Amino acid sequence: MHIHILGICGTFMGGIAVIARQAGHTVTGCDAQVYPPMSTQLREQGIELIEGFGAEQADIGADVFVIGNVVSRGRQPLMEAILDRGLPYVSGPQWLYEHVLRDKWVLAVAGTHGKTTTSAMLAWVLEDAKLNPGYLVGGVPMNFGVSARLTESPFFVIEADEYDTAFFDKRSKFVHYRPRTAILNNLEYDHADIFPDLAAIETQFHHLVRTVPGQGLIVANGGDANIARVLDRGCWSGVEYFAGPTLGWKAAPADATSFDVSLDGQVLGRVSWDLVGEHNRHNALATIAAARHVGVAPQVAIDGLSRFQNVRRRLEVRGTVDGVTVYDDFAHHPTAIATTLAGLRSRVGSARILAVLEPRSNTMKLGTMKDQLAGSLADAERVFCYSKDLGWDTTAALAPLGDRARSHDDLDELVEAVAAAAQPGDHVLVMSNGGFGGVHARLLERLARP
Repeated sequence: MHIHILGICGTFMGGIAVIARQAGHTVTGCDAQVYPPMSTQLREQGIELIEGFGAEQADIGADVFVIGNVVSRGRQPLMEAILDRGLPYVSGPQWLYEHVLRDKWVLAVAGTHGKTTTSAMLAWVLEDAKLNPGYLVGGVPMNFGVSARLTESPFFVIEADEYDTAFFDKRSKFVHYRPRTAILNNLEYDHADIFPDLAAIETQFHHLVRTVPGQGLIVANGGDANIARVLDRGCWSGVEYFAGPTLGWKAAPADATSFDVSLDGQVLGRVSWDLVGEHNRHNALATIAAARHVGVAPQVAIDGLSRFQNVRRRLEVRGTVDGVTVYDDFAHHPTAIATTLAGLRSRVGSARILAVLEPRSNTMKLGTMKDQLAGSLADAERVFCYSKDLGWDTTAALAPLGDRARSHDDLDELVEAVAAAAQPGDHVLVMSNGGFGGVHARLLERLARP
């Protein structure tokens, strides 16, 4: 089968392309911007990439066009040609279910935060336990070096995103996956561009709960009231809770990078790793519980986590110059920003943290979370915000931080300001869900100059 993917350079659609190629299909694709690292990963797989959505691609000879949710009506000539000519098309999640997931034991990881990291953890624990899982993760797990793969294993780990499926299917992506094991990490308001309120997201999460079979398992955050409200609407499968107020899976920190794992009060072992923060301990608990559901003993999972190398762009060190360390992180929601800062703080102690933020997500661009922004950055000694093309006043939003915060609508000026403020021993935490104009390399280059 020849499939042509519209929006191929997104992490999810790029993962589908890799999986389809490994399954033996001919794969081509297009996107508005074809650039590394996804373009490199795809070309290494022998996938032809086309810049733009030109209507002439309708004649490429595809058996089916797989449509990413970046595509909308009236904007891409190719999509209009597909519709006008009655050519076959399908969403990415539906294609994935019909051609890959239908015959697999799917382990789906859902939640507002931590999906990518937890999916990568779970895939690695199953790999370390010799189960050889397939997976599709919204990032690049360092243990694997590629965001997706297809194997002969019956097990498939997938990051279960609540974002909508396609312009013609407004259900959340994860409704298509039909998991037997589902992790519900956490739930709060996000994606203000498609969800009017928290209740709308909770409804989508309950659609996911409805698809888990009676013999399946939901691994749920026992300390999240929104998750509890979703499950109270009806649940027809087994449930195990982590991080809740009563018994269940719990983590007791031993120090900054190790913690004891217990189930119903019984200590099962100690995880020792390089990750930091309570959020990662919660991710680990969910991973251990989900892995046990497919036959991996908790002690084996605990041992495997000691070799987990995290995901790129999760507190990833990009370089150190004259004692100033620059990190890259994907955080873009106020909760994720605060959690990431807390994790870094636990690692660096009283050293100064300079937070550099690009509010780039659709939710942040709309200003929906602006009132929470200052509070989420309170743990940083200095804050630098990139304010270009925003429809709201970042200076006003960050005013509670006083002189610690500055906004810049020129990237060169921001780089100069950060470099001027940085001192030996500082930690510069760059946070964005995009490329941020290559600011990490630019900062390191500037710091290296006298």
